[in-house]
Amino acid sequence: MTHTIALVDDDRNILTSVSMALKSEGYEVRTFVDGMEALDGIEKNPVDLAVLDIKMPRMDGMELLSRLRKYSDVPVIFLTSKDDEIDEALGLRMGADDYIKKPFSQHLLIERIRAVLRRRDSSSGTEGEEPLKRGDLTLDPIRHLCTWKGKEVNLTVTEFLLVNALAKHPGHVKNRDQLIDAAYGENIYVDDRTIDSHVKRLRRKFREADKDFAQIETLYGVGYRYQDD
Repeated sequence: MTHTIALVDDDRNILTSVSMALKSEGYEVRTFVDGMEALDGIEKNPVDLAVLDIKMPRMDGMELLSRLRKYSDVPVIFLTSKDDEIDEALGLRMGADDYIKKPFSQHLLIERIRAVLRRRDSSSGTEGEEPLKRGDLTLDPIRHLCTWKGKEVNLTVTEFLLVNALAKHPGHVKNRDQLIDAAYGENIYVDDRTIDSHVKRLRRKFREADKDFAQIETLYGVGYRYQDD
């Protein structure tokens, strides 16, 4: 199956060179020069993944992600400058799946895109795979559906894989490296702060469904575990 990528950046040189590289890898590419144009285009014709520059005129990448998340869980990779650490953390808390710093190699970006799409496709499950149930938690990989006490919790691909990795073995501590492997695969480098940002966002989403949610525990200096009461 051919995947469609939305590439959003106000630098037309990046749009041209990256879209050519992605097309050579077999992807369909739709390019947009700002967030307003991209929001309208993606809403009318959904894509499989979006690569968003953070700093753009009219509507920046953060605002675009926020608006996309109101109706879509499309995987998102941010393009950031080397000084955008605060933006990176905020973007992950808002539901981005990954980020890559400018200037970047096209090969690295393509590998990140492949990794995120693999996670999305694998989280769809296989035919006959049973939902995972842990107390009030249900994870249905076939439908990419997470519920807590019967309420749906809208998770990104990365968040879904993290919850699944923790809930499969309740009470067992998973260090950050293990969670990175579960969510990103063994050949993709992300730092510990990326996992921490995802976990903070996960807790916030579950607490929107249940203010007393406390199943994902932090063991400082060690990692995280899921407690099944």
